[in-house]
Amino acid sequence: MDKILRIDMGAAGGPQMKVEALGGYAGMGGRGMTSAVISKEVPPLCHPLSAENKLVIAPGLLSGSAAAQSGRISVGCKSPLTGGIKESNSGGQASQVLGRLGYAAIILEGKPAKDDLYKIIINQSGVQVLADNSLKGLGNYALMDRIKADHGDKVACISIGPAGEMKMPAASVAFTDMEFRPTRHAGRGGPGAVMGSKGVKVIVLDDAGCKLRPPKDPEKFKEANKRFAQGLKKHAVTGQGLPSFGTNVLTNIINEAGALPTNNFTSGRFSGAAKISGETYAELEKSRGGNPTHGCHRGCVIQCSGIFNDKNGNYLTKQPEYETVWAHGSNCGIDDPDVIAQIDRLEDDLGLDTIEMGATIGVAMEAGLAKFGDSEAAIRLVKEVGQGTPLGRILGSGAEITGKVFGVVRVPTVKGQAMPAYDPRAVQGIGVTYATSPMGADHTAGYAVTANVLGVGGSVNPLSAEGQIELSRNLQIATAAIDATGYCLFIAFAILDQPDTFQDMLDVIGAFIGQELTAAGVTELGKKILSFERDFNARAGFTSKQDRLPGYFKEEALPPHNVVFKVADQDLDQVFNW
Repeated sequence: MDKILRIDMGAAGGPQMKVEALGGYAGMGGRGMTSAVISKEVPPLCHPLSAENKLVIAPGLLSGSAAAQSGRISVGCKSPLTGGIKESNSGGQASQVLGRLGYAAIILEGKPAKDDLYKIIINQSGVQVLADNSLKGLGNYALMDRIKADHGDKVACISIGPAGEMKMPAASVAFTDMEFRPTRHAGRGGPGAVMGSKGVKVIVLDDAGCKLRPPKDPEKFKEANKRFAQGLKKHAVTGQGLPSFGTNVLTNIINEAGALPTNNFTSGRFSGAAKISGETYAELEKSRGGNPTHGCHRGCVIQCSGIFNDKNGNYLTKQPEYETVWAHGSNCGIDDPDVIAQIDRLEDDLGLDTIEMGATIGVAMEAGLAKFGDSEAAIRLVKEVGQGTPLGRILGSGAEITGKVFGVVRVPTVKGQAMPAYDPRAVQGIGVTYATSPMGADHTAGYAVTANVLGVGGSVNPLSAEGQIELSRNLQIATAAIDATGYCLFIAFAILDQPDTFQDMLDVIGAFIGQELTAAGVTELGKKILSFERDFNARAGFTSKQDRLPGYFKEEALPPHNVVFKVADQDLDQVFNW
């Protein structure tokens, strides 16, 4: 990946493209690339939907190679939801294909003068940017049917649904999986709205004729990669739990821990948890001819995705992720797996962040727009977003805006972004991450659930403030580095517990780039990326006041442990004092 593709969507006479060398961005990939470009090139005070903002799509450093588990991709911009820097991460086929095409990043710049919608085609021969207004208003599934008819199903696609076209702050960017379904999403922070503001509906990636990216030291790479894959398979989480039950293996675990946010974060336990657990979904999928074990891209070893069929045995959606099951399950008081799967399909089609929408509907239910547990109302509210009604526009703006419009005090957001599926009162380490991550509330930024609940990488009491700052700090640094490689974040379970697997990872990367990589090097990379992000946010006007949870988390005790968030503000301010 030795080049960057820049496309100026607002150029005089129509979109203009240029391919340039990496220059100062050499050695950057994934989140490292997106955060470096946004920090250096985007005015921090610009409007997120203006021509000055940029959308950066970057495969990881290893993507396009034979490295196991290296198919993650990063999407970066100034967020319409938080007003700060944003990196949103996704699986799917695109990262590997883009890497094999030789691009370290696609940077969408400017803004079309007219209301045209564009299709971008990238293959070995070059790049085409074509106006195609017949694509307007299509959901992601119908869009993929159109693309398949024109380009076949061996390509990979990056697209937005109607929510992105309407520039909603909860809009996601969709990526196709191995079956050419738009089921993988960079959802957090509204990157779909920025893609929509650039007038881009879909990017078609065709790597026909391209070879795998070769490592600098093929023999060492091959051996280290084999050992690394074996290490993933022997760990209980990555080798057993996730392949058997998907990410939703966590529902029963987090519910038992008293940390499953229920009815808009008013309780940590949900009486219907067993009905929507990973174990229940796996049995349901098997009985209907689906599959609880499936990869989102070729080269995936963990296989934590799945195929969910409806009651008639027809494909409906991917196996709903834990975050989706929480968002539209316990958070809204719903315990029907079919309803949750239906909403998952709907949000993938419309192009919406499932976490933001689930939290938003929870806030709307608290406001009295529907009752907790009302499945039909939840579906109706999501459909309103897709229709762009006045209410739908409010909901599509996220939980914080919805709370303000309807006068709700209990709104679970940080920096304008909704909290995911772990209550910070019962998992205090994740509360530190929510509060301090440059991204807004984001569990993947520093997944303290590892040591707080799962006993991975050590053990830190989840109900105490002690040790949480160090835990979150170290995980945020490590996560930023992993997000730059293209590796799936789930490798963290194995590398935290198995020192030999961590060394195997270092050896894979080192053999690929042709220079020895140490643990200290990984730490420095993570710190460098976080520094880019925090610098951008500071110039955008963020201060320590934004590194806080909403006040009610310190005031309202959460059942069943009846605990509040205990980490002091002055301690939160020490997270990045390295």
